Amino acid sequence: MAVDGNKQRIMDIVDEKKDEFIEASDRIWETPETRFTVPKSVEQHYKVLEREGFNITKGVAGMDYAYTATYGSGKPVIGITAEYDALGNLSQEAGNPERKPLVAGAPGQGCGHNVLGTGALGAAVALKTLMKEQHLKGTLKLFGCPAEESGYGKAFMAREGVFDDVDAAFTWHPADTTGVAGGSGLAVMQANFSFKGVAAHAAAAPEQGRDALDAATLMTVGVQFLREHIIDAARIHYAYLDAGGESANVVHPTSTLYFFVRAPFLEQAKEIYDRVVKIGTGAAMMTDTTMSIDFDSACANYVPNHPLSEAMDANLDLVGPLDLTADELEFERRIQANNPEGFEGPLAERLKAADPSLGDDEARELAGSSMCTHKFPLVYTTDTKGQASTDVGDVSWCTPTAQYYGGFEPLGTPAHSWQWVANGQSSVAHKGLVQAAKTIALTAYDALTDADLLAKAKSAYAEQFKGKPYKSVIPPETQPHG
Repeated sequence: MAVDGNKQRIMDIVDEKKDEFIEASDRIWETPETRFTVPKSVEQHYKVLEREGFNITKGVAGMDYAYTATYGSGKPVIGITAEYDALGNLSQEAGNPERKPLVAGAPGQGCGHNVLGTGALGAAVALKTLMKEQHLKGTLKLFGCPAEESGYGKAFMAREGVFDDVDAAFTWHPADTTGVAGGSGLAVMQANFSFKGVAAHAAAAPEQGRDALDAATLMTVGVQFLREHIIDAARIHYAYLDAGGESANVVHPTSTLYFFVRAPFLEQAKEIYDRVVKIGTGAAMMTDTTMSIDFDSACANYVPNHPLSEAMDANLDLVGPLDLTADELEFERRIQANNPEGFEGPLAERLKAADPSLGDDEARELAGSSMCTHKFPLVYTTDTKGQASTDVGDVSWCTPTAQYYGGFEPLGTPAHSWQWVANGQSSVAHKGLVQAAKTIALTAYDALTDADLLAKAKSAYAEQFKGKPYKSVIPPETQPHG
């Protein structure tokens, strides 16, 4: 198949400059940082962007380590989003197929954001280079977005209107399979519920105490009863951040719960969240304690733009699958060996659901592979089974958006795992980065130069969100933190 000259040039630019993107990715892997406090991680982006001549605005939307890097001027405005935050307690030695933390309890890149962010960075550099060479009109913006894991930096950026002038946006995410995202994911709201009671001797003077841990326990019990009366697609998770202390002989004066409420749409999550608040209020009343709520963050469900997603799907075909060596496949097999016994059966069913054209034998054979180079078809669905949450959802509510999943992780291994950390500096991860940079840059080029594609994308966006303008549910007083 003949390749457009400019598209071939984009892919060549990525190949020519890939070493600087890989270097940045590996350095970010070595300095894993969580949520909004990511100074070392974002610095690797700045080094590349400054060298490549972007105009960088730092401290976007009240976040010290969020940025917008701009090249060009005028319309259209094409956006690419990048992430670089890690996850807590996932420290792992690179390349080791056995669990071995580098630093016990320290964070690690368990969702591949070191590769994600630098793949997006590579796409921006490649398109910017072509724009300069070909004197292409328009504006390219790379958005550096901290705290995709739970804090939702993009949601705060959307709340502040950062994406309002963007005509189309693109991103990607590491995965164990490859294909353009046609699903919607889950909206989420999350908050800390803190109870304050009165300490007292649990044996000598219990009547003088008011137990905050009792309140927290009653709240969790109440939420268990709530689960029967919410929609099937909703999810509620919680963790004890403060269990009241280590002494059983003290009436616990404090206790804090961290709640996540997920549902297919923000309005559904909000309705359930409001009921969770009522349960907490009731628990405080029953125990004669007081409750305060520290709202943490929220993000909307992802809505794929069909014209842009179909353009990305075609460009993913153009870039082609990862070309892996026998040694690379064996390395991934050794990491995959940590999967639970019998994982291939459920995995085969998952693969068949993602590609209905696969027969039983084909799905079983694919599930027995260490890596999945099969490209899955673009299928639009509102089924949220097996879906998580991402703040790319807020971007998609602000502007037409497309993203794809790049399968460079060992097949069947879960995200948020030490296995993904172990794979994060591998040659396979580097090849995934290059594939992403090319795929995103090619699709962003289409949106930049094809007025008809952009018009179709905007028309589809207007139809999808008719009567449903984006409205953040993050309270104005809630600021990024942690």
